[in-house]
Amino acid sequence: MDLLISYGLGLLTATILAFLFRMRDSGGPGDLIAGKSRERKTAFSKAIEYRLSMGPFVAALGGGTGLSTLLRGLKSFTRNIVAVVTVTDEGGSSGRLREEWGMLPPGDVRNCIVALAENDNALKRLLDFRFDRGGLAGHSLGNLMLLAITEQFGDFRLAVEEMNHLLAIRGRVLPVTTEAVNLVAEIGDGSRVRGELAVSDHGHEIRKIWLEPRDAKPLKEVLLSLDEANIIVLGPGSLFTSILPNLLIRSVAERLCKSEAPKVYIANLMTQPGETQGFSILDHVRWISAAMGIPPDYVLVNDGAIPSFLVEKYRFDGADPLYITDREESELERMGCRILRGDFVRIMDGNVLRHNGQALSEILIRLCRELEED
Repeated sequence: MDLLISYGLGLLTATILAFLFRMRDSGGPGDLIAGKSRERKTAFSKAIEYRLSMGPFVAALGGGTGLSTLLRGLKSFTRNIVAVVTVTDEGGSSGRLREEWGMLPPGDVRNCIVALAENDNALKRLLDFRFDRGGLAGHSLGNLMLLAITEQFGDFRLAVEEMNHLLAIRGRVLPVTTEAVNLVAEIGDGSRVRGELAVSDHGHEIRKIWLEPRDAKPLKEVLLSLDEANIIVLGPGSLFTSILPNLLIRSVAERLCKSEAPKVYIANLMTQPGETQGFSILDHVRWISAAMGIPPDYVLVNDGAIPSFLVEKYRFDGADPLYITDREESELERMGCRILRGDFVRIMDGNVLRHNGQALSEILIRLCRELEED
């Protein structure tokens, strides 16, 4: 903890120095040209902020890499974003902090906060920095910051809110609940598996899934965000470990059923080894419909081509592309789901497949505008 305190003092010092440099660079009486340049930048920034403030209210539910990918795209269109993040993660640094400190897992929350920051690339490098030795080995700096702020305030929700303000993000990130919840599932042979990692390994065998405690309460701000949203987005992300945990909180599912805002499910690009191996898009939607109590109004599916070398790479690990068939489309339309197609493929570092957050956001914002005009 001494290291955390030392880092906190260092961060405070850096913040003060940055403030002083900003004051110094504000220019003296003779700095007319620089002053005009700053005025233009300020006017431009204000115009951007005004445009973003007029954007639709989006409530996005999920966790993991998929949600943060979407948020990076959404922040270009609106600052009225509430990211509702699952808190069942038990792997890596998050799992260790949960076990050793009794805090809620911070990893997915941290990723979403970084995704909504204006300069997310620089911030990502800083907050994703992982220590490689000593007692802090494996922990990311962002997770430790959330731990330190939680210890200071005594409340994980307040710590997340403080990070929201500290980093001046475009939107707001909220844990779906501040209760310590665990995923539990019943698999085909009638036995039960407990915890996110075990559920992920047995996803294709799951018959029932729930949270313990079963009566976990969501944050009031989460329910309010669902009431105020112009559009509610589910995913993209792991079915059983990122999307469903939010819907398994009874009050959240009930509020979603009552909301008149369109509910949009973003289908994954690939199946997930162990968790959704052998699943179709229709299988995903059926699980979501069962948990939410109603089917989503829209399903966004990828029709962009995935390079064959990536298909083979992912197939070697047990993952297959998710493309919708005519039969699935007919069944989903019968359920009341409208299908929206697009090329959502993005290849990172030459061999990593991700959703194109910008393309996803464009179709979501366009949908909001079309519904508003109707």
